[in-house]
Amino acid sequence: MSDFFQNGIITTLHNLSSKELTDLEAELELFAQARPMTLVLPCLYSELSQPALTTIVDELAQAKYLSHIVIGLDRADEGEYQHALQYFSRLPQDHTVIWNDGPRMGAIADQLKALNLAPGELGKGCNVWYCFGLIQAMGQAKAVALHDCDISTYDRSLLARLLYPVAHPRFNYEFCKGFYARVADGKLNGRVSRLLVSPLIRTMKKVNGAHPYLDYLDSFRYPLAGEFSMRADVLKDLRIPSDWGLEIGVLSEVYRNYSTNRLCQVEVADNYDHKHQPLSAEDVSSGLSRMSMDIAKSLFKKLATFGTVFDMGTVRTIKASYLRVALDLIESYANDAEINGLHLDRDAEERAVELFASNILKAGESFLQSGEETPYIPSWNRVTSVYPNVFNDLLTAVDQDFKEHSVLHANDGLKAL
Repeated sequence: MSDFFQNGIITTLHNLSSKELTDLEAELELFAQARPMTLVLPCLYSELSQPALTTIVDELAQAKYLSHIVIGLDRADEGEYQHALQYFSRLPQDHTVIWNDGPRMGAIADQLKALNLAPGELGKGCNVWYCFGLIQAMGQAKAVALHDCDISTYDRSLLARLLYPVAHPRFNYEFCKGFYARVADGKLNGRVSRLLVSPLIRTMKKVNGAHPYLDYLDSFRYPLAGEFSMRADVLKDLRIPSDWGLEIGVLSEVYRNYSTNRLCQVEVADNYDHKHQPLSAEDVSSGLSRMSMDIAKSLFKKLATFGTVFDMGTVRTIKASYLRVALDLIESYANDAEINGLHLDRDAEERAVELFASNILKAGESFLQSGEETPYIPSWNRVTSVYPNVFNDLLTAVDQDFKEHSVLHANDGLKAL
């Protein structure tokens, strides 16, 4: 059972295990009459072969309050897109699969590039951005949720609790972040959040002084959670990072646009596990090494927008101070693991901290040297002001892809399987 402690400057909604899922869903079905709800699933084609996504789809099929599901499909060729259409066809809700690698979506991307409005790189941020664009083009959703497709401990109570704060007609929240304990297989997980984000935020406070933005970030129990929900009007002005800084970047955007009393976090699961990224200590372009670089750069960039001045001396001080704060935290995590009978590999934890410290230094150097870099994909408000037909083009591309390939699929006798 969770506690009920309110920490920081945003509201925390706990899971005190006193309301049944059937009651939550019954309320959500009532809320949906005035506030239709859409779920976004950013998905790699490779995830269709994993048991985690099979469980997720089976669970979602029972979420009657959902009016639509938008699946952003990445890294799929034509046959794989056809397979995806069949795979998701068992969902009873209206649903749409965006074939991001298809020629029609490619033509829209080319048009955006010509206007200097295209995402800087492919990845989850780009996928989510197109999904949010399509939701606005459809114009039906009043509440939108997003979660990943690799959650191995998934049950649909996660989605119900995630949507409830932004769907409830008497709640005043525009944005809600999910959180949970990262414990699985007898050990503590969530290394990037535990060993990078929390100690780096506290280091920034120590080196640069107190700042409301840092207090805000430090209020989140799990700032890197990929699960969040929002009122649909939030989508218009949301500028999404295209790299691994997506989760921190979205938190930064809603902080910029809304008062903190319109934001909350909700405990969506007692436990949570998903596909684990390798540390990739030898390759800064992949795994947790790249993630740590992108997150650190996003923090440097965001603090700079508030007027914080960095130089190489400050960056080196941040790196050294971070290392001390993070190593001290390992002792706390080790004791927490011990009293709960969990395993914690102190050597692996310290190696991760050493890698993150090195990457903080590299991220600071990169930030100081690349002042021309644009960290965000443009907001959809900006895109529509320059490319007024973009929503119509998105709807047409997705509709024509479906019509063409669903017919092909039927004629092929399910060859894609």
